[in-house]
Amino acid sequence: MRRLDRVEPEQAPEKSRELLSGIVERHGRAGEMVSTMAHSPALLQGYLDFSRAMKRVKMPRALSEKVSLALQEWIGCGLCMAAHTQAARTAGLSAADIELARQGTSADAREAALIAVAVRVLAEPGSITDTDVAELRGHGWSDRVIAEIVGLVALNLMTGAFNLLAGLEAPEEAA
Repeated sequence: MRRLDRVEPEQAPEKSRELLSGIVERHGRAGEMVSTMAHSPALLQGYLDFSRAMKRVKMPRALSEKVSLALQEWIGCGLCMAAHTQAARTAGLSAADIELARQGTSADAREAALIAVAVRVLAEPGSITDTDVAELRGHGWSDRVIAEIVGLVALNLMTGAFNLLAGLEAPEEAA
């Protein structure tokens, strides 16, 4: 059940109005989450900037979606899960790949190691050790990709937690 209402651009605080207008201009409309985030210009600006920045990660798109699926399974945001499932399909992932990702793993050992650490960064960041990072490097992951995991976790936590707090749910046909 929705707890926070979406904000139409004409009712939004000035900075949010500018941001929403730009989104509508580029994409034709603003989605439910973004329109609801518009209550807070700071949150909306931060989300948009962070989201744009994270599109420049070194990680392949399909792997990024696998990580997001594993994280959203843990966070429990149905709206995010639906969005990342669709994005995963668009990135060429099979139903089996998606199911494994939701379980926090992959058929590829290298990817499975990265996904597992991403889930631990979300669920128990204090448990990450030198050995964990060394193992990721041993799988061939660069320090850049290892660092970007934290950004991907943070972005997924931001969107998932916001949607859960606001009461935003996936449309029935997308669930």
